[in-house]
Amino acid sequence: FMAAKNASVMPRACKISMIWLIFSLSGAVAAGFFGSAFFSAHPDLGKAVAENHERVFMILSTTLFNPWIGGILLSAILAAVMSTLSCQLLVCSSVLTEDFYRVFIRPNAAQKELVWIGRLTVVAVSVVAILIATDPNNLVLSLVSYAWGGFGASFGPIIILSLLWRGVTRNGALVGIIVGALTVLVWHQGAWWGMYEIIPGFVLSFIAIVVVSLLDPNKPSASMIETFDKVQYKLEDVKKQLA
Repeated sequence: FMAAKNASVMPRACKISMIWLIFSLSGAVAAGFFGSAFFSAHPDLGKAVAENHERVFMILSTTLFNPWIGGILLSAILAAVMSTLSCQLLVCSSVLTEDFYRVFIRPNAAQKELVWIGRLTVVAVSVVAILIATDPNNLVLSLVSYAWGGFGASFGPIIILSLLWRGVTRNGALVGIIVGALTVLVWHQGAWWGMYEIIPGFVLSFIAIVVVSLLDPNKPSASMIETFDKVQYKLEDVKKQLA
């Protein structure tokens, strides 16, 4: 979507992306169902899967296919991991260097200094990731769902409200982000009612933003409201083009 030439190509892009998602996610679900049936019938081959169910695709690839084909399938996993890892390392480095170090610690830092801070950040994040990966009880799916739960509950409500309501204040946004993150942390430790932590985190963050923004004496400035109205006008224009 970010590479779209104009708004007129968006409907076709939506269709293509949805078709691709259906095929890719259906394949992932099918691998899980097939692995469950196969290893139930062959429990002697499923010891590694019983220890860690996230190995099902790898064990199926090496068990059912020729080593050459199995190697290609396993290399696809490695390629996906490497592409995702490289992007996440760059994002973490940029955020910590530009949005934290440069803003709060060294506003006048030279470009060379920022480059070295970015490199050190990549090393530090890599070390933390390696330490997390050494724990055999840490499963990729559970870690990813936990992380996305935190992101969704912290930033999801404020993004939605910022686009739909001109009354959001700075304090309301900050309180909403903090409430969402803390709710996810606390809920994950207790795992009450078996509910995914993003649900209570999102709801409480949404409520916190609205309540604090309504009570906050520091209302959005005239320039903020003007910017909001301009964005809304552009969104309406895009909707008309898509229609």
